Amino acid sequence: MGSEARGSGAGNRVPEIIALYWVIKIAATTLGETGADMVSMTFNLGYAKTIAIFLTLFAVLLAAKLRVKGYHPVLYWSVFTASAIAGTGISDFIDRSLKLGYPLGSAILVLILCVVLGLWYAKEKSIRVENIGSASAEAYYWAAFLVANTLGTAAGDYLSDSLGLGFAQSAALISGVLLLICLLHFFTRLPGLLLFWLAFVLTRPFGATFGDLLTKPLSHGGLNLGTVGASAVFAAVLVLAVAKESRLERARRLTYPN
Repeated sequence: MGSEARGSGAGNRVPEIIALYWVIKIAATTLGETGADMVSMTFNLGYAKTIAIFLTLFAVLLAAKLRVKGYHPVLYWSVFTASAIAGTGISDFIDRSLKLGYPLGSAILVLILCVVLGLWYAKEKSIRVENIGSASAEAYYWAAFLVANTLGTAAGDYLSDSLGLGFAQSAALISGVLLLICLLHFFTRLPGLLLFWLAFVLTRPFGATFGDLLTKPLSHGGLNLGTVGASAVFAAVLVLAVAKESRLERARRLTYPN
C-alpha cells in the first residue's frame, strides 16, 4: 500500500512498500510494545527512563542514517524499531504519567502528525513515502513515523482499555480494518498515499494489542507469556525478515546499479 511506484535508483533512501515491508513493520511494532513494557515495567526503569534511552538511541541511529546515501535495510529497520519502542513509552507517559488519557492523547497526536505532514509538504512539496532522495526529506519522514508510531500505540490502548474491547477483540477489529484497506488498495482508485498512512497508523495498534495479548496476565485478558519471551520471539522474526529484505535489496542493486 504505497503512494506510487518506487524509484529504482541507488539514491532512494527508503524501502519498497511490498508485502515484506508490512511483515517487518508489524514485527517491529509488536517488538516496540513488548520491548518498551519489558524495559519500563519488567526491568522497572519507568516510562521517563525508557523514553530517554530509546529516544537517544533513535536520535543516534537516525543521525547515522541521514549521513549515508541509499537504503540500508539493517540501519533503516534499526531506526524504525527504536522509534517504535520510544513511541510506546511516549504514549504510556502521556496517558499514565501526565494522566491525559488515551482519547485526548490520541487527539493531540493526530494534530501533531497533521502538523508534521503539513510542514513536510510545505518544505518538500511532497510527502512521498516510497521515494525519498534527500536527507532533509528523510528527516520529516522519520519525524512523521515517530509520531505515527506513538499515535498507533495510544489508539490501540484506547480500543482495548478505554472502550473495554480487550486485547483479542481489538486485534481482531484492527485486522478487519486492515483487510478492508488492503481490498481498497487493490480494487479501488483511492489515493495510495491515504491508504498507506491509514495502514501505517493501524498496524501500530495491531502490534500493540497483539503484544499486550501475548504478555499481559490472564486476569487482564492476556496469555501471560511475559515481555522477555515475547520480545525475544519478535526480535528473532525481525532479524530473519530484515535478512530477507537485505538479500532482496542486494538483488535490486544488481538489477538497477545506478
